[in-house]
Amino acid sequence: MSHTNISVQAAVSPDYAREVRNLAANPLVRTSFQIIEGLDEWALERLVELNEIPAPPFMEEARGRRFAELLAECGADSVWTDAEGNVFGLRRGRDGERTVALGGHLDTVFPEGTDVTVRQRGDKLFAPGIGDDTRGLVVVLAVLRAMAEAGIETEDDIVFVGVVGEEGLGDLRGMKHIYRDPEGGPDAWIEVDGGGLAGLVAMGLGSVRYRITFKGPGGHSWGAFGLANPAHAMSRAVRHFQDAADTLTRSGPRTSYNVGRIAGGASVNSIPAESWMEVDMRSVSPESLARIEEVFLAAMDRALEEENDLRRDGPPLTVEKLKIGDRPSGEGDANAPLVQRALAATAHFGVRGRLRRSSTDSNIPIALGIPAVTIGRGGVGVGAHSPGEYWVNVDGHLAIQRALLLVVAEAGVGGLVP
Repeated sequence: MSHTNISVQAAVSPDYAREVRNLAANPLVRTSFQIIEGLDEWALERLVELNEIPAPPFMEEARGRRFAELLAECGADSVWTDAEGNVFGLRRGRDGERTVALGGHLDTVFPEGTDVTVRQRGDKLFAPGIGDDTRGLVVVLAVLRAMAEAGIETEDDIVFVGVVGEEGLGDLRGMKHIYRDPEGGPDAWIEVDGGGLAGLVAMGLGSVRYRITFKGPGGHSWGAFGLANPAHAMSRAVRHFQDAADTLTRSGPRTSYNVGRIAGGASVNSIPAESWMEVDMRSVSPESLARIEEVFLAAMDRALEEENDLRRDGPPLTVEKLKIGDRPSGEGDANAPLVQRALAATAHFGVRGRLRRSSTDSNIPIALGIPAVTIGRGGVGVGAHSPGEYWVNVDGHLAIQRALLLVVAEAGVGGLVP
């Protein structure tokens, strides 16, 4: 999950507050809440088990297999894995005209070989990925199990999903596959990602990412002096881009840019054969994102031309502009039923929800105009995306209860409500 500080408070409609209050008072829902409290130890055991199955980018298969087994154990009517690696557990509704999804992402940001062993110090569980998003997967499983054990039936089908490719260069590939045909994807999406209870992501933060590689023949820094230099070209490119992007981002919709990685070359006394960088650009506005992308690409071409004009010998440089990320932005509706239910379900637990903008799996349905919201996994999490990440089970059951309440409200319970 990518984080942002943009958030707004939103009012809860009395109608949805009443709906959620009635649901929470229903005997079957109260029973499910009790079941969730009793699952605390089971949930912690599953958290450790799943976290210790590595799931680096593009390598989620092993964790996905175990998640599928757990979906079946927790009461899914059927379980399957799609061609991209997303894992689904279906709980059939009474009429099945709609499908509501509750998902968390299987992948972590950490590369292959990262030690993901969980270590406990006091009440803290330390491990890369322990919160983001292994705890989210456990919330999904616990909601399914509690609904099955309490015997809660819904009007709509519910799919409980472990999604691949949310982090980094995964570029939301799992969600893009699920919604490759928007009419074939779930009718509403609830994602469990992020910490606490208050933050509700209902706005998608769009981004584009590039890997730029300047290439040339390379050579000795003295003997081949005069060849066009990829490192020099890239330095020019960064400067030209920053000069233009700085002007663009000082006014208008919030937009950002960042050169995150730079590498290339063989030694201090060699003209590099190639130099590369990875660049991230984000904006709340699709139009602003398209504009800064245009400026960025123009800066790369300008730098290439200038460096080639300076060469005294050898062939010209080339540049490869590879787009490695493309996440759409989108605006959710604060008055949409799903968002109102999320706010009402959060308020039921004494927390005032805040609508946030961020980059999560919900970006895809939000951009398509499909109802979606990302809710927090609860507890206290610190250090997401770092080797020192830890999670503390402080009232962690509340996030599971909130998720169940929201899912049941969105999927419809017909005669269940008095």
